[in-house]
Parts: sequence; C-alpha cells; structure tokens
Amino acid sequence: MSSPRSHAPLAERIEELLAPGGPLPIVAAGDPVLRAGTERYDGQLDPALLARFVEALRVTMHAAPGVGLAAPQVGVGLRIAVIEDPAPVPEEVRVARGRVPQPFRVLVNPSYRPVGDARAAFFEGCLSVPGWQAVVARHAEVRLTGEDERGRPLDEVFTGWPARIVQHETDHLDGLLYLDRAEPRSLSANAAVLERWAQPTPEEAARALGFELP
Repeated sequence: MSSPRSHAPLAERIEELLAPGGPLPIVAAGDPVLRAGTERYDGQLDPALLARFVEALRVTMHAAPGVGLAAPQVGVGLRIAVIEDPAPVPEEVRVARGRVPQPFRVLVNPSYRPVGDARAAFFEGCLSVPGWQAVVARHAEVRLTGEDERGRPLDEVFTGWPARIVQHETDHLDGLLYLDRAEPRSLSANAAVLERWAQPTPEEAARALGFELP
C-alpha cells in the first residue's frame, strides 16, 4: 500500500486518496508516516474537503472495524482523528474496563493530560498492527483538549475505556504506536487472546506470561 504522493500539495493528495471512494487503505506499522508526527490542522483544507475526509475516516473505521482512527493511519500527517464506540460488550466486561458507548466525534488538534495518578492495564490492539494485541498501562482518567471539525473548543474529561481510546488515537498523532507503551511479555496473537486471555482483566495473562500489572 502506497501513501498519496508525498510531494503533492496536501489538498491534492487528499483528493487523490478519496477519489476511489469507499474505505481508505490503512497504513501498517513500518510506514514512516506513522512515526513522523503530524502537522497541526489550521484550515489547510476547505470545509467541503475536510468534511469528505472526516467522512472517509468514519467509513474506514467502521469497515475495519475499529473504535478510532487517526489521519496518519491513512497516510495523512494532519492532527485529526475520529472515535466511536458502540461498546457491544457483556456487562462483566463493561464494569471491569469502564467501557461505555461513545458517539461519533472528530478530534482536531487534540492533546491530553492525566487526571490523577491511577493507571489501568488491559489488552489493546491497533488497526495498523493487525493480528496482535498487548497489555498497555494507561492513565485511567485524562483531560482532552482541542477542537471539533467545526472549530468548536473541546475540553472534556474521559475515564475508563473512552480514556484509553483518546490516548491511543492522540498518541498516533505524536508518532507513537501502542507497542511503544506496551508490556513486551504480553504480546499475543489475536487468536491467543481470544483463546486464553478473553477475561475482563489481564490478571491471568500477567501470571502466566510473567509480567506485572500496575
């Protein structure tokens, strides 16, 4: 999968990316765009093109399927991400992970900071690292600031699984993958996670694989 031509103007590259229609190709780990960081969005796209790009991110996220997608994951180095989580999980999982439904929303120029010192560790995956999951200890509560796609200010506190999602997607905009924060000994193929570590928390995995939880 090749990214849109890097030497072309940004709007032209995004038009080229959107031209085929449908879900966009997702960039896999190893592509430099995932490590380069992003350019702050400051009106580089006209409103119509921005709306089309956001819609393409939404369609791609749903098709994957995933609960978040950042612009670098489709080869675009802009500080934009989308999230949405219907949270179709059993009650036991919902309670243990704090996973509650999140409506579709667009994050423009987001940044986060922790609220308190609590951390929570769970298996986490990424559309750009297909086939694998690993345990990541993240802030249990964060304050996210930025804007939405219409330039309206965003200043919201997220807890539980929604906090994990916004940290994961914002990290993408800083050139970070979840593996950079993961416990290496927890790295597991998706099939192994489903077969062995599908419990609401990763305590059994930590005991069996030999790593510590926060």
